[in-house]
Amino acid sequence: MKKEAVYFMKKALSLAARAEARGEVPVGAVLVREGRVIGRGYNAPIAKNDPSAHAEIVALRRAGKKASAYRLNGCELYVTLEPCLMCYSAMVHARIARLHYGAADAKNGVFSSGVFDNVKHIFNHRIAVEGGLLAEPASAMLSDFFKARRGAGAVERDGLENRCGE
Repeated sequence: MKKEAVYFMKKALSLAARAEARGEVPVGAVLVREGRVIGRGYNAPIAKNDPSAHAEIVALRRAGKKASAYRLNGCELYVTLEPCLMCYSAMVHARIARLHYGAADAKNGVFSSGVFDNVKHIFNHRIAVEGGLLAEPASAMLSDFFKARRGAGAVERDGLENRCGE
């Protein structure tokens, strides 16, 4: 495991902790170009009232603004949780070179769920992928978050996504 990769994934984990402190699912992402962070993000769909405000999308948007470009050629994305199809598709459009992710997501992850095998032929750009980077702390953070939510009755009763005023 490369020292640099661990360094950037630890930055992503600290962003995931920020999301958790705000009541969001703890996922963080860091976008790197030539060894420098050009975009950061953490989950914020609840706070932003935006279902697309996943950590990866937030990081891509910030990097695009910083680079004044929608193509982010040569960049590497470090994210604490395996991306969903939406986020992976955004990475393809941005031309991300490499994806590093921590915890696998058998339910919604583009690779672990088997979705990628069904759609990979439609993508016109290939991203090198490394999964499992600091998977244990990333998984533990997510497990602890959902365990606390279930203990509070939030998941069964009304879920994270159902907090709107009725």
